[in-house]
Amino acid sequence: MSDGVDTLQHRIDGAVDLQTVVRTMKALSAGNIGQYEKAVTALAAYDQTVELGLIACLHQPDLQITMAARQQKHKQVTGVIVFGSDQGLVGQFNDLLAEFVQESLKDELSNIHIWAVGERMADQLEEAGLSLSETFNVPNSIHGITALVEQLLIASESACFEGDINQLYIFHNGASAKIGGYQTLSRRLLPFDELWQHKLRSTPWQTNNLPETLGNPQQTLQALIREYLFVSLFRACAESLASENGSRLATMQRAEKNIGDMLDELTQTYHQLRQENIDTELFDLIAGFTS
Repeated sequence: MSDGVDTLQHRIDGAVDLQTVVRTMKALSAGNIGQYEKAVTALAAYDQTVELGLIACLHQPDLQITMAARQQKHKQVTGVIVFGSDQGLVGQFNDLLAEFVQESLKDELSNIHIWAVGERMADQLEEAGLSLSETFNVPNSIHGITALVEQLLIASESACFEGDINQLYIFHNGASAKIGGYQTLSRRLLPFDELWQHKLRSTPWQTNNLPETLGNPQQTLQALIREYLFVSLFRACAESLASENGSRLATMQRAEKNIGDMLDELTQTYHQLRQENIDTELFDLIAGFTS
């Protein structure tokens, strides 16, 4: 009987240790969500500044937004950037996004150029039969997003300039109204939407003094376009990381509940078994005394 008590005590100790780990991971995920959401919020101000610069440039009659690319080497080829995860405990975070990518590009599967962010996402896409051009690591903190975005910009701009792609899409998970939930999102970055350009051209300037660009207007426009792409990729990455940590937080909450239920059951069984052992020892003692 004592072996059963010792075994239960060992299981209880293991469950308590696991509960501590889960609570630590919950705290880390909650902290990460906060910093990524703050980054997205802070980015809105910079995004507005870049948009004002584009409006100022596009008010110049001779300036046009163009894709600075060579003649396409092939028929239409789509460039795709997919933001996934490198770590587990995120449920179907990568699976659902990989299915969404495959479904969205089902008519272009033979003419796509894919850059995957995250080893687990890369594995999912390859299992779906999609070939990858390059895989990038997921940033471990908010400070690593800038370096990743710069790498993605270099890779995509080079492919665009060389004529390897003539349109660019991004796919990622973003926050949803459901707590701990996320939704699959996609957006076309290149070529620039005509409606979007028309909206910028038709937006009135905020003052009566018409804006002017300094230096070479076309170079200024190209620099602002690059910043616009930078902001778009940065936001997508930050939203993906916030969603990943939200999914992990929800997973840890479920795990904590299951561990709590298991601990209650083990503790109850432990006390019941100990009481049975005490009763047995008392009965043996009484029986020995009376005999």
